[in-house]
Amino acid sequence: MSAIAMPETKPTTIAAEPYEFEFEPGHCALLIIDMQRDFLEPGGFGEMLGNDVSQLRRTIEPNKALLSAWRAAGLTVIHTREGHRPDLADLPPAKKVRGKSATTIGDEGPMGRILIRGEAGHDIIPELYPQPGEPVIDKPGKGAFFATDLHAILQNRGITQLVVTGVTTEVCVNTTVREANDRGYNCLVPSDCVGSYFPEFQEMGLKMIKAQGGIFGWVSTSGAVLEAIA
Repeated sequence: MSAIAMPETKPTTIAAEPYEFEFEPGHCALLIIDMQRDFLEPGGFGEMLGNDVSQLRRTIEPNKALLSAWRAAGLTVIHTREGHRPDLADLPPAKKVRGKSATTIGDEGPMGRILIRGEAGHDIIPELYPQPGEPVIDKPGKGAFFATDLHAILQNRGITQLVVTGVTTEVCVNTTVREANDRGYNCLVPSDCVGSYFPEFQEMGLKMIKAQGGIFGWVSTSGAVLEAIA
């Protein structure tokens, strides 16, 4: 089967740190990480654990604007969700017990069983809901490449670059960017489109990505990406 043809687009540059990002729209996918109801919505699992979900919700509007422009340009959009099989066969015991919480993965939470595929809390928030034809990667781990077909999908579509958004900056976003870097993808992270429950982790998570001349990737803003698309 032949690879999916991407729209013809001209390369351009995006203002970024530690230096300009050479943006090739036809070979770049928008990868939106884990914008799930249980993580972002009031009353969900994240808030139940005592987290301030407003720290994540501030990313919704920038992501909406970027997603809208990306779709309008006819570029590749991919979504991810962290979660497990209902029978928990893909849930390592070490992850199940992590945190020593009274309520853990698979237990009943505010929006159904916590981090279980098919439950209401596991699904993506309505504001960024996938459209038909946009792949949704259900991942059992922090990184989007572990135990998924993401790499195959990107290769089939001729993707060599990723604009990575979503939550949380220091965990699933950082892990995915590092995995992507090891697989040869160039990653750009718009700082206003990623979020952490902890402001200090947000700051350090972004610094880690762009450190040492961009050891894992580039950091920019959604405004700069929108300019390049326009």
